[in-house]
Amino acid sequence: METFNELKISKQLQYAITDLGFEKPTPIQARSFSVIMSGTDMVGIAQTGTGKTFAYMLPILQDLKFSKQVHPRIMILVPTRELVLQVVEEIEKFGKYSSIRVVGIYGGTNINRQKEAVAQGTDIIVATPGRLYDLIISRAIQLKSIKKVVIDEVDVMLDLGFRFQLTNILELLPDKRQNIMFSATMTDDVNVFIHEFFIAPVTVSVAVSGTPLDNISQYAYKVENFYTKANLLKLLLQNEKDFKKVLVFVPNKKSADLLFDILDEFFGSEVAVIHSNKTQNYRIRSIENFNTEKTRILVTTDVMARGLDLDLISHVINFDTPNFPENYMHRIGRTGRAEQEGTAILLYTQKEEAAKNAIEDLMDFKIEELDFPKEVEISKQLTYEEQPQIVEINNPSNVEVAGPAFHEKKEKNKKENQGGSYKRTIKQKYKKPKTRGDKNYNKRKKRK
Repeated sequence: METFNELKISKQLQYAITDLGFEKPTPIQARSFSVIMSGTDMVGIAQTGTGKTFAYMLPILQDLKFSKQVHPRIMILVPTRELVLQVVEEIEKFGKYSSIRVVGIYGGTNINRQKEAVAQGTDIIVATPGRLYDLIISRAIQLKSIKKVVIDEVDVMLDLGFRFQLTNILELLPDKRQNIMFSATMTDDVNVFIHEFFIAPVTVSVAVSGTPLDNISQYAYKVENFYTKANLLKLLLQNEKDFKKVLVFVPNKKSADLLFDILDEFFGSEVAVIHSNKTQNYRIRSIENFNTEKTRILVTTDVMARGLDLDLISHVINFDTPNFPENYMHRIGRTGRAEQEGTAILLYTQKEEAAKNAIEDLMDFKIEELDFPKEVEISKQLTYEEQPQIVEINNPSNVEVAGPAFHEKKEKNKKENQGGSYKRTIKQKYKKPKTRGDKNYNKRKKRK
């Protein structure tokens, strides 16, 4: 498909698309449009960076008529707060020449303000499952008018533990509705989810996860340990001409803070960090600064690997090798977007070599390995996780057989407890009642 004109979209949408500089739809956008417009359930499988968000927004906005009703007609569920803000912003851009009302619902902020926003009336709700479920339970949101529900990055939501909320929300929705789901991977959990809630869905699959994107150059370095990786990273990032805008992925929040401290000493205001322990305002500010190139380097966990629209990233650096090969694909998909050229670099240790091989097997592609630079210092310092674990030979964790420290009790300690002098002597002599107030006890004894 050459242009958006072939989709026969409204003039209001066409004006907004022209303002944004889009000329032709991506494959997932072109193939999803007619399916969603037909009203049938749809499952979209597409790689990160292929324009999934606009793929469902375009037909939904095309079909959404003006209304003054209070209750929402469209529900869009996404896994993270940042993605809520991004989707809301995109809807506002594409609805520039229409009167579409949209509200973003997410945790980490005042729920009462969100209740007030919903009460004023909205056409579209974009929400994370947790906070949305809270508002539904408190009856702040009515679902009876929902006509279409979009579940974006459903595999991430299931991984984050939102199955309970998702299931309950979908069960509360009207039976007569259109279900639209987008995911980068088709896992067993996703498949079960589809069969449970979707009715004869049409599957649209483009750039399935595991397909290496042609416009992303991939390289790898074999490195000794965490601190040596940090030394190599510092050397690479000094090349400001090539490494213009760099996203560095780490495995967890602890590693993110540790690496940030190391880079902050060297690069100062050029580097920022973001993960789920950071406040909402800090996360939003870090993303804005990165997008406006006030910061050149952003250290992050996988919370940023999916969905967020980060433009013109020159390099994605995998500081660790993901245990799940699909996560590698999601990460590198942050660069090389919108037909731009991008570069992905993988740093792996000997222990991570098996995970690297699994990634290459998934892609059916060999990552080019580069020689480790001689000028980089190989650090002997190890993180706690890298340090060898000391096992005490004489103190095994599970003792099944008594060792030399155990012995049999002495004879005097084997005697049974007789209950003291009351039980042995006084009770037998005076025949006291078993319990205080048992007046008939002695009478019963006498009858015998």
